[in-house]
Amino acid sequence: MTTAAERDARFMRSVLAASDDCIKIIDLEGRLVFMSEGGQRVMEIDDFNALAGCNWPDLWTGAGNLHAKAAIAAAADGRSYRFQDIANTGKGNPRHWDVQVSPIIGPDGRPESILSVSRDITALKASEERHKLLAAELNHRIKNLLTLVQAIVGQTLRAGGDVAQAFHAQISERLVALAKAQDSLMKTTSAEADLDALVRSVLKPHGLGERVRVDGPPVRLADRAAMAFALAVHELATNAVKYGALSADGGRVDLSWRFADGLLHFEWREVGGPEVSPPTRRGFGSHLIERALSGYLSGETKIAYRAEGVVVTLAAPIAALLAGN
Repeated sequence: MTTAAERDARFMRSVLAASDDCIKIIDLEGRLVFMSEGGQRVMEIDDFNALAGCNWPDLWTGAGNLHAKAAIAAAADGRSYRFQDIANTGKGNPRHWDVQVSPIIGPDGRPESILSVSRDITALKASEERHKLLAAELNHRIKNLLTLVQAIVGQTLRAGGDVAQAFHAQISERLVALAKAQDSLMKTTSAEADLDALVRSVLKPHGLGERVRVDGPPVRLADRAAMAFALAVHELATNAVKYGALSADGGRVDLSWRFADGLLHFEWREVGGPEVSPPTRRGFGSHLIERALSGYLSGETKIAYRAEGVVVTLAAPIAALLAGN
């Protein structure tokens, strides 16, 4: 009659054989003791006996070798370790592996050996590289399109005199702000931008230095929200330099944001500039700020023309920050 122990052993052998993970047992000195049947298959090992007893970190080169040594040291100390790197199979074919190393605890509560589980993620890494190439090509085409639009606008307005040329400069600056937002999106590993990095990128050409204080927690933005903030911050900075707090030597801007009650609260506060009085009419810039922040982010924007300086606030649902088009 088959015992429970025999059934359990047969079950474990079946699991190890079926798994495409390379499951290994390593001693505390880093020597390879066991490799699962499925592991031998994905590692293209024909005879494990020829590999048994070898120093496991020696199967890795460069940074992978350093990671493997650090993993052995961590597991011997009772800690887990995870890394990703490239190592060749038994037949010399390079594969990208995701490796999880953990201690196997003995009866005395101390590590007695080490478990290593390696998963072949070569196809995933290849897919990521293809995505990066496609994203870079898309970014290039978008920026070329913005440049083309800028050229068409310039040609159209060139014959329109001084007023048309002023509009040309404003439109060009706004297109540059859009391009900077696109660059911020492409610098991340996902289709998201960081609000702090985006704001600083848009403000940098103004050469404001310490005159603009930027403060707020990390905020991730999808493309729609990133474009909205890029346009609005560019418009606010331009107005502040021309007419507001940044047109005076002692003026400054406090730009901050925080989360509360399920909303992102964003504030642009100018101080130390010329005395402010409400405008007699609302210009295109004000409409752009409100349209970008309120319309694109499903939030509420307020522009207060206080005597001590303009204050612009936004309260937008957090969900809108990562919403697509």
